[in-house]
Amino acid sequence: MKKKTTALKQETKKGAVKPKSNAASGLTELFEDGLKDIYWAEKALTKAIPVMIKNATSQELIDALNNHLTETEEQIVRLEKVFEIAGKKAVAKKCDAMEGLIKEANGIIEETEIGVVRDAGIIAAGQKIEHYEIATYGILRQFAETLGLPEAATLLEQTLDEEKGADKKLTEVAVNAINIEAAEID
Repeated sequence: MKKKTTALKQETKKGAVKPKSNAASGLTELFEDGLKDIYWAEKALTKAIPVMIKNATSQELIDALNNHLTETEEQIVRLEKVFEIAGKKAVAKKCDAMEGLIKEANGIIEETEIGVVRDAGIIAAGQKIEHYEIATYGILRQFAETLGLPEAATLLEQTLDEEKGADKKLTEVAVNAINIEAAEID
């Protein structure tokens, strides 16, 4: 009987997607692609968060967004250090997920009346963004640990903690006032 070796011989399963010619073939490349992706995402957020700030009416929400904008700018610098640790140039690669989340946030702003309902929508959009970032930084931190890049893992962990903090702050703003006030409008 013939023994199958899945690691050595890769057969294309029916319905499987054929990889692009520049597809990642190892964890290092997957890590670097993830860094490029989130680097683009963070840079895009430095343009998207000010739009949210201009459209928010709650001072507590405006303050939370301003604080996170400052953190985002610091996170970009931190990512550049991670690229350096990995021996790579900091290069952004369009992040389709973040592009979609930002587009959705803009749609929510356009589809809501100015005031607490829009603020609730901005919080919802912001939390979707935070959850994407939390997932991404958790993955990248784990990749860095696996690849023996403890300094990079520490930097990524710091950003992960900030993203979790931003999500928690948005929840507090929502449940302490915004969502309650928006519900009273119904």
